[in-house]
Amino acid sequence: MTIEDIKQLIADDEHRTLELKKTTGELKDGMQSACAFLNTEGGWLIFGIAPTSLKIVGQMVTDNTQRELAQALSGMEPAIDVRAQYIEVPDSEGKQVIALHFDSWEEGLIPYTYQGRPYIRVESTTRLMPREIYDERLRSSNPNKFAWETQVANGITIADLSEERIRNAVRGGITGGRINASAENDSLESLLDKFKLLKDGKITNAAVVLFGKNLYDYPQLMLRMAYFRGKDKLVFIDNKQAEGNFYDLLDAGIAFCFRHLSLSGEVKGLLREEHLEIPIEALREALTNALCHRRYDDPRATVSLAIFDDRLEITNPGHLPVPLTPETIKEPHGSYPYNLRIAQVLYLSTNLERWGTGVSRMVELCREQGVPEPEYMTDGHEVKIVFKKKYQYNSDETKNINNDSDGGNSGGSGGSSGGSMAVVQLSDLQIKICELIKNDSHITVAQMAVDLAVAKRTLERNLADLQKKGILSRTGNTSAGRWMLLKESK
Repeated sequence: MTIEDIKQLIADDEHRTLELKKTTGELKDGMQSACAFLNTEGGWLIFGIAPTSLKIVGQMVTDNTQRELAQALSGMEPAIDVRAQYIEVPDSEGKQVIALHFDSWEEGLIPYTYQGRPYIRVESTTRLMPREIYDERLRSSNPNKFAWETQVANGITIADLSEERIRNAVRGGITGGRINASAENDSLESLLDKFKLLKDGKITNAAVVLFGKNLYDYPQLMLRMAYFRGKDKLVFIDNKQAEGNFYDLLDAGIAFCFRHLSLSGEVKGLLREEHLEIPIEALREALTNALCHRRYDDPRATVSLAIFDDRLEITNPGHLPVPLTPETIKEPHGSYPYNLRIAQVLYLSTNLERWGTGVSRMVELCREQGVPEPEYMTDGHEVKIVFKKKYQYNSDETKNINNDSDGGNSGGSGGSSGGSMAVVQLSDLQIKICELIKNDSHITVAQMAVDLAVAKRTLERNLADLQKKGILSRTGNTSAGRWMLLKESK
């Protein structure tokens, strides 16, 4: 390195990868910045430059200077091998600039510390690393040792786990050919040991996540669910919270989707196939991933499922693994489970694939049903997957149903001539009424009230409105009659 290289390095002042010090009298501060470089993108630490004026002043370098520098570097943990470069400053009577380069941090390394404290670089400043980042890097460096899921669940015994859930997981693995059939007769303790859910014979947090039934000390084992009117979170129609183990939360989430997503059917041959407006298997895969790969060490964080008029969102606390981004996650990739023990049990029980194919399956399922591909988003603290509905609604208050007029002639309410399209405004409840009648034209008012969880009087008022709008008619008497949809929803 030459003095010209130094001039080029300092031309843009201090920044994320450059720290300037006037002399080694600021050695301690300099080493803190060096530690920050090692924990972020790497960078240069240069002594002999006035930070304010950027003047190259240099300093006299003695044997004592070099010993002090070596001693300061030895305060870094883990140990590093960094060699200082000494560059002569022209016309300065032997003064030199001291330059040291530090490599960037890599995924899987433990965080660096200087004199027992970790530092991180934020723009051009050096700060103490937040505890959350430190713990996360420590965990990723040795998951078997530091991961929350592998820690002993204090006070939890086998009696606090659901035997039914454990046995069902084993049966699923036997059926799928991933667990030996002889395991069906094993004791619970033996099964937990084979699943690697014991540590020194004690129950781990992973076992509680998967099979726990007494969860007083695990507030993070919760799924928040909401159905919102419109396209934002201003007004909700349904708001629920489910508590329980992985399987409890998965069941609750799927049930919530069936409750609030539209169901349609078509006849293929002699069979009738019914589909949710978003493929249920894609939703199951997404919710499984969210519950499996989320961060569990923060008791305040939970997974959420939100349904809007135009989309469904599943959000989990955590981040995408380093090789993946929202743009690349749909491309072929390996498997990078955040919670190795939990993921392994779900793989063995056939609830999860291990080869990074889950996203591809969701994409394919959506394509087959004509639904837009799911989209991923992340801010470094949460990961969100968004499923857009096939048919978009253009109002926060009501949904639009497009209707053809009968035979191109002027039809009932809202009809038009010449085969043109008319728009009739229907509420969410009226949409669901039409869906029930489309699936069963003989359904009774009482049964509809039960299925839709509304008062009979409210239902009758909406049925009358649908008939007034020319959407619906009734033939026959009360007991033997049937409903007719006069205009088919597009």
